[in-house]
Amino acid sequence: MFGLTFEKLLIIGVIAVFLLGPERLPHYAAQLGRLVRSLRDMASGAKDRMREEMGPDFDDVDWKKLDPRQYDPRRIIREALTDVDPFAEEATAAPVVARAGVNENSAYLQRKRKRESLGAGEPAPFDSEAT
Repeated sequence: MFGLTFEKLLIIGVIAVFLLGPERLPHYAAQLGRLVRSLRDMASGAKDRMREEMGPDFDDVDWKKLDPRQYDPRRIIREALTDVDPFAEEATAAPVVARAGVNENSAYLQRKRKRESLGAGEPAPFDSEAT
């Protein structure tokens, strides 16, 4: 929880007691309790509203899969640069009709042509000035 351990929270509480004093402490403790309760109510209200709007699909969603902390930029780039095309169609799929507006001189198609033109044991071109 934000890197706060029990000891740090205890120290913050002791400092708050000294700064606020015994007269104002119950008032601020009650305010803190109301704030926590309202935040909990807002969170449960948002969850209930999502459940109402999504219907029965809400329980089927894998929320851990949508967690942004699981994405590793290095892995995403590595997968993007591999030879395996995740969007490639299977051989059994219906043939694709001509696409409109394909730029034959795009950088992607140029790299793809160079990669396909390399021999089996031939290393990829390397530019020592670019790295």
